[in-house]
Amino acid sequence: MRMTSLLACLALVASMAHAATDNGKKEPDGPPPPPIPSTDSPAAPEPEVTVVQKQDATVTEYRMKGKLYMMRVVPKVGKPYYLVDKEGNGRFNEMPDLGGDNLAPPRWVLLEF
Repeated sequence: MRMTSLLACLALVASMAHAATDNGKKEPDGPPPPPIPSTDSPAAPEPEVTVVQKQDATVTEYRMKGKLYMMRVVPKVGKPYYLVDKEGNGRFNEMPDLGGDNLAPPRWVLLEF
């Protein structure tokens, strides 16, 4: 019984060694893979900034491709505020100073005990 097990193992090892040998036959490689697209996004265009000094306020105008889309108004007396054209139709809506006292952090309740 031991002898037949040993012979079976030897035959198995010999056949595996024979199957593993390379006879110099190599399959040709396929075409090279296409280059990986760059993950770097193109740089966002910088807005054109114009500062206009008036008697009662300083107005900073932001333009993209020549179109006025936002103004920051800093009055001599009072808080600064923004005028933003959200829809691109020339109508400006007032927004409070971004990042000022009106900025409220989210206060979500995730777990409550």
